[in-house]
Amino acid sequence: MDRHRRLLKILAVVGAILAWFPLFATVATSIIGSISARTFLFDFLMPAELGLFAFAGGLLLLLVALLARSRRLLIGGSLVAAFVLLVGGQALAVATGLASGAREASGWPWILVIASLALYALAVLVLAVAGVQLVRDL
Repeated sequence: MDRHRRLLKILAVVGAILAWFPLFATVATSIIGSISARTFLFDFLMPAELGLFAFAGGLLLLLVALLARSRRLLIGGSLVAAFVLLVGGQALAVATGLASGAREASGWPWILVIASLALYALAVLVLAVAGVQLVRDL
């Protein structure tokens, strides 16, 4: 049983690291780029661009949460929310012409796409924090 628990903890740590990576990379590159350019730089699309890391980490965390019977709802809910918000925002951008540049980046479609990206980043943050809590629980 001890080996099983140790394996779960290792998988949870890896999952938490993967879930944190898109957020950490966004902040780190923003700080480094801002210092080197001497002006504030922030790529708000980076968490979405690195979303595969968050989803891989989220799936690992969900597997561990199910096996450990701890924080299943929080991890599962934030993972589903992140996926729906990211895919939904991208679908809206394609459907309205924002993704192709056929429509100017303004108005209600732009606001909805940006809101979707912000809520996606929030869902990834909740997932990453839940991953750390899961590691602590184990």
